[in-house]
Amino acid sequence: MTPTIQDRIDTKSPRTVLDAWTREVVQWHFDPETGTPFWLERAKTLDFDPRREIQTYDDLDRFGFFQDEWLRGGPVRRWVPKAYAGKPICTFETGGSTGVPKSRINYQDFRIDYEQFSNTLPDEFFPRGADWIMVGPSGPRRLRLAVEHLAQVRGGICFGLDLDPRWVIKLLKRGDVQQAELYKQHVVEQALTLLKAHEIKCMFATPKLLEAICERINLKKAGITGVFCGGTEMTPQFHRFAKEELLDGIYFAPTYGNTLMGLATHKPFDPADNYAVIYYPPNPRAMIEVVDPDEPARVVEYGETGRVRLTTLTKEFFMPRFLERDECEREPPCSIYPWDGVRNVRPYRKFQTTVVEGVY
Repeated sequence: MTPTIQDRIDTKSPRTVLDAWTREVVQWHFDPETGTPFWLERAKTLDFDPRREIQTYDDLDRFGFFQDEWLRGGPVRRWVPKAYAGKPICTFETGGSTGVPKSRINYQDFRIDYEQFSNTLPDEFFPRGADWIMVGPSGPRRLRLAVEHLAQVRGGICFGLDLDPRWVIKLLKRGDVQQAELYKQHVVEQALTLLKAHEIKCMFATPKLLEAICERINLKKAGITGVFCGGTEMTPQFHRFAKEELLDGIYFAPTYGNTLMGLATHKPFDPADNYAVIYYPPNPRAMIEVVDPDEPARVVEYGETGRVRLTTLTKEFFMPRFLERDECEREPPCSIYPWDGVRNVRPYRKFQTTVVEGVY
């Protein structure tokens, strides 16, 4: 049997694995036979040969910073690696809260990401064979299909609902808070109908929607045993509120993810962390670094605040050194995840006046 990436991490140092995987991914995307049209064209403008000169993860600095405008608009097929020509390709979009949504092609990445995430969930609280409900954005979002796949991998069926976060953002931008609240309640009522009609044990929800549901129903009495939760409103205050008041012993698994990265998993709860929300990226498929906002090529020291810099490394999608719209503190490795993590991710302060988060 071919060793998985996790097997390699278990037997080699994470840095050795990351460097080897970086070489493999760069070779793939810049090979004329398998490569991605965007990167093959981009290579013509570079003053180095990526296949020869990118030998380590640190060498990716030579590409400079990935520009999000490259993902806004078409032609989207320039992002499909030649090796996947003829494969069933779909696109996922970002939320669009900062303008034209960014598009990412997909073949199998979301399935791989969530199969790996499944291994971090305790079976005691996310039972194998149990059914799920997905209380999050629908439409062209990766998350809906990803949670559905997660349920299927674990032997369950996933129930979904309709949620258009772009409509909520429009309402809030024009100051129509009442209509936004009515729409939120419309989403909550869909969830309540499903929870009352079916035997569901596992849930995904955003922080705002989780709180709104818990105002209407006791999830523990409804049969929920595990909740995984993600969104920009995930703060230490909400973490404490969820564990101590909302969920009454239900397992709470906060996550940090997006269309471009996949998802980073939570460090298991430790009272010593004082409810800090600590995440670790899915090394080596994606890496999160915390950099100096004014000098984004420099990684800050442990405990210091900086801007999130994301690098995605898969056979489907290569995105080196992308500056996210989030900030956080750099977190040292832990026993479960022997690579850097991030603490208390939140919207980057310079963007807080321009980003409307809606139901997240």
